[in-house]
Amino acid sequence: MDYEKIRNYRNKRNPYAQSHGIYLEELRPGFAKVVKTVQPEDLNPLNVPHGGVYFTMADNACGSAMAAYGYMAVTLNASYNFFKSARLGDALTAEAHELRHGKTVSTFEARITGPDGTLLGTGTFTFFQLDQKLPEFE
Repeated sequence: MDYEKIRNYRNKRNPYAQSHGIYLEELRPGFAKVVKTVQPEDLNPLNVPHGGVYFTMADNACGSAMAAYGYMAVTLNASYNFFKSARLGDALTAEAHELRHGKTVSTFEARITGPDGTLLGTGTFTFFQLDQKLPEFE
């Protein structure tokens, strides 16, 4: 499996992640790392990143780790726990690790950290693998 090809596919063909400045940096089966720098448009009225920033990063990381198997997948369930807020200009990292990979259902956990490694939150995402290869691998 060409993980660099999958990584490039995910970075180039994900307009939602692109519009939010989320970049897939590392990928292998059951693992993905995405990065993003907090921008002014990410802030909520409290002047901290909106919760959707963290959720989106976690979902993107976990979905990418799932995509490393070469198949399309959809999210069955997702949850996110907020621990601490980042600030404008902070570089954020979301790392997804596989908890269980089944024939059709797989679960991943994402950990989002700030620039100093502080844990900002965690998310758990469960995916259903479709019987359809990623377009680049059909």
